[in-house]
Order: sequence, then C-alpha cells, then structure tokens
Amino acid sequence: MQPQTFPTRDVLRRLPFGMADIVLILGTMTLLYSIAQVGVGMLEQFQPPDIIPAISLDPHNLPYYAARSTLRMFIALVASFLFTFVYGYAAAHSRRAEQVLIPLLDVLQSVPVLGFLAITVTGFIALFPGSLLGLEAAAMFAIFTSQVWNMTFAFYQSLKTLPRELDEAAALYRLSRWHRFTKVEVPTSMIGLIWNAMMSFGGGWFFLAASEAISVLNQEYTLPGVGSYVAAAIVAQDMAALGWALLTIAIVIVLVDQLFWRPLIAWSDKFKIEQSAAAEAPQSWLLNLLRSARIPRRLGRVLAPAHEALNMTLARLTPIRSPRSVTTYPVAWSDRLYNGLLILVTTGLVIAALRFILTTVGLPEVGYTALLGLVTLGRVMVLLVICTLIWTPIGVAIGFNPGLARLTQPVVQFLASFPANFLFPFATIIFIQTGISLNWGGIVLMALGAQWYILFNTIAGAMSIPTDLREMAASLGLTTWQRWRTLIIPGIFSAWVTGALTAAGGAWNASIIAEIVVWGDTTLEAFGLGAYITEATVVGDWPRIVLGVGMMVVYVVGMNRLLWRRLYLLGEAKYRLG
Repeated sequence: MQPQTFPTRDVLRRLPFGMADIVLILGTMTLLYSIAQVGVGMLEQFQPPDIIPAISLDPHNLPYYAARSTLRMFIALVASFLFTFVYGYAAAHSRRAEQVLIPLLDVLQSVPVLGFLAITVTGFIALFPGSLLGLEAAAMFAIFTSQVWNMTFAFYQSLKTLPRELDEAAALYRLSRWHRFTKVEVPTSMIGLIWNAMMSFGGGWFFLAASEAISVLNQEYTLPGVGSYVAAAIVAQDMAALGWALLTIAIVIVLVDQLFWRPLIAWSDKFKIEQSAAAEAPQSWLLNLLRSARIPRRLGRVLAPAHEALNMTLARLTPIRSPRSVTTYPVAWSDRLYNGLLILVTTGLVIAALRFILTTVGLPEVGYTALLGLVTLGRVMVLLVICTLIWTPIGVAIGFNPGLARLTQPVVQFLASFPANFLFPFATIIFIQTGISLNWGGIVLMALGAQWYILFNTIAGAMSIPTDLREMAASLGLTTWQRWRTLIIPGIFSAWVTGALTAAGGAWNASIIAEIVVWGDTTLEAFGLGAYITEATVVGDWPRIVLGVGMMVVYVVGMNRLLWRRLYLLGEAKYRLG
C-alpha cells in the first residue's frame, strides 16, 4: 500500500488560479453586483405626469447618486466608441461620404446639449412607455452628445494622417479592409483616441446637471444623480452640500482614473510607432494584476479559435478593393446626381430658414442674435489663444517625458474630469464680491472646461512622436526653436488642430452655462449668444430657441469651414510624420 501523499508547493503553484485571479474574480463580481443594484433604479415604472421623488441633500445619498451618474457616463462612453469607429471610418474612406458626414459632424458638434435634450426626450419616452428608462435614455443620449464629437474628430483625423509607410505596408500585404482596420488603423489611432476619450468623459461630467434635469409636457423631471444634487444645492445655497458633492465627485474621478483610464493608457503604449523603446513606459497596478492573472490567459486560449474564425469571416466579407478601372460615364452621372441632391437639399433648407425668419422672428431679431454670436465668438477666440500659449508647451513636456507623464497624468486627468460647472457657484460668489463683470468672467468659466481639449491632444500628439526621431534631434544638437520647427510642430500639429477645434466647440457649448450663472436669488448675465439661448429655454420660447441654436450652428460651422478645415488639410499635406 502506497503511503498517502499531500500536495507540495509546486503542485499548488500549478493550480489553475492564483491570488491575482482571486482578486480579479472578487472585483468582477463586486462590479457586476453594483451595476445590477444601480441599474434596477433605471427600470422603475414612470409615466408623465408621474412625480419623481425630489433630490435629497442628505450626504448619505451621494454614493448612490454618484453611482447612477457614473453608470450613465459609461453607457454613453461605450455608445460613443461605437459611433466613433463607424462614423469616423466612413468619413475617412469615402470621398462622397466625407463631403456629407464631416459638415454634418460640424453641425452636430455645434448644437448645444440642451438642444438635443429638448428634441429627443419625447421620442425616448415613447420607446420605453411606462418606464423610467425613457428619461434615462434621454439623459444618456445628452451625455453621449457631449462626448462623441471630440472622439469622432480625433479618430477621423488619425485615419486621414496615417503614416505613409503603414499605408504602403497594408497595400503591400493586401490586407482586407477588416484586417487593415483592426491591425493598422485602430492601433495607430489608439493613443490619441484614448486621451480624447478621457477628455470627452470629463466633458460628460460638465453637462451632467443639464442632462439629469429633463422637461416633459412643461414639467421638470430631475433624475437621481450627482449633477442634479449639485443643482439642488445651488438653489438651496447649501455650501455644506456643495462641499460633500465636490468630495464625492473627486473620489469618483480618482477611482475611475485608477480602475479604467490608467490601465488603458498603460496598455495603449504598445501602439507607439517607433524603432527604439521608450525610456519609461506608463504603468498601472491594475494592468499588471490582469497580466499576472491566469484566468484571462486561459479564457483567451479557449476563445482563440472562435476569435480567429470571426476574424477570417469578416476579412472575407470585406476584401480589398480591386484596382480595376471603371468607366467615366457612371462616375460622372453619379457625381451629377449627388451634386444635384445636395443643391436641392441646401435650397430647401435656405427657403425654410428664410420663411422662418420673415414670418416668425423677423430680421431685427436675426441681426441681434448675430451680434450676440459675434461677441461670444470673440470670447472663444481669446480663450483659444491664451490656452494654446499656456498648455501647448506643458503638453509637449508631459508627452516627451514618461516620468513626468506618470506623475502629472493623474493630476491632469483629475482636473480635466472634474466638472468645471461644479465650481461655478464659488466663482459666482467671487464675481459678486469683487464686482467682476461676467462679460469677462465668462471667458474664465468657459476656459475651465474647454482648455483641457488642447492639453490632452497636445500630450497625445507629443507621445505619438517616435522616440528615435527625438533622439536624432537631440544628437544633432538642434536649438529649442529648431526642434519645435522641424519636429515638434509637425508632430503635434494635427493633434493640436483637433484639440483646438473641439475646444472651440466645447467653449460654444459651455457658453450656455457660463454666460448666465445663478447663486440663490442672484443672477449674473453676460452679453452673448449662450445667455440668449438659456433665457429662451427657461421660458420655453421655441422660435428664439431655434434662432439661437441656428445662429450658433452658423458660427461654429462657418469657423470650421473657414479655419479649422483648412488647418486640417494643411496638417495632412505638410505637417505629417512619415
């Protein structure tokens, strides 16, 4: 009879899981349980004009409110990624689609969040009758509109400025469109896309309060959330409640950074295009934990055949375009048809606009809103110049120095994610006490949120410059100005254009909140288009709402056509590495 043996340490070491797997399993179960508990609140019965319980200023409710808001933010973020990949790809790969989709994207970016909310809320309620999910979907769609345009522009710009050697390699290896998308285009754009997604996520926090307050049938409904909690605290002039809300949102931002954004940044470092390794790669304790766990690797091996089969199927469905020539006649005919439809649609819109102006609002009101828009445009341009001068050198320094990036990234991410409008009450008190006019103070309030687009895109652009090019510039002994002229400006130019464009769009959107601020019974108002739209929205004056939003669209699209699109083309033609 053989003696009984016991497992040795080597046998235990060969178990299918380790301590990292235990932590991963417990963390995943906790996350799923939390999502289920919070998500139940979104499925409650609701039918207008039912009453939603009022927001309580008891700080004990803040964790639940913060969880509801965070869940909305992440659902909107997932939808933003899906939209970005589809819309950006179509715009970058089809000349005819680009002619429609990019101007449409300009228009969509210029429509304020309040405009989307006012138009879509009835439709979402009709999709989910008898359920609070209709209002929740409307709020998440509003958050989606505050996130997605920046991400889509960044992905589109990345595809249009794809390094030539990668483009040639994809053509040489005859990659299918699916393999080109997954193996070349998405990896090349990943660094910039993640940094822009972080910035977009912060933009979602900025408009959270407006997204969680929804008007239906002339009745205001406030969804549970940290944004609506802050709005209630402002009305009550409750400084203690504001302090608890600021502490809560700070904790949420730190947790999201540690558990989501920092692992993504560390993971995306592998997509840098360079021949020499970076001196110090970004690190994440959570990513290290995931890499040391055994269960993800085992699942990967189990799912590998299905993943490969799916890849091959999609590759066969998206073959490379054959270089066969096509006759001139069908192309000319389709171009004439496209141009004719475009002229027809444009003519119809112009006629509808003229009829609306002449029969509803009148030419004097149009001239007045045009003047208001010109004043707000001046604030936006001042903001862009100042923020560029301040944040571009700082962004390049962070992007070039991995050690500095590791130290400053949490701070930058915290500042960019922190909803600037949560600080508006404190700024309003300072303006009231010091007598500062909101005509000038509004620039500061708009910059609190918009400035980070420039910083984040500059960091992403600097990080994307290959290390070997930086080392070559250093070995040649170039002066600081020579390095900026020959390496840094070409390397970051397209990213800066994306940042400046989205910062301008964010500033226009923020003007609705920044040009009229309230503290209790005291209201400060600036002379500008944002205040005009806010006043019209409060009283439900639809003709003025349409006129104000339409004028903002005209200004934003006009600037995009006259300035930003030309800078995009300049970046594609001249300021391009590779």
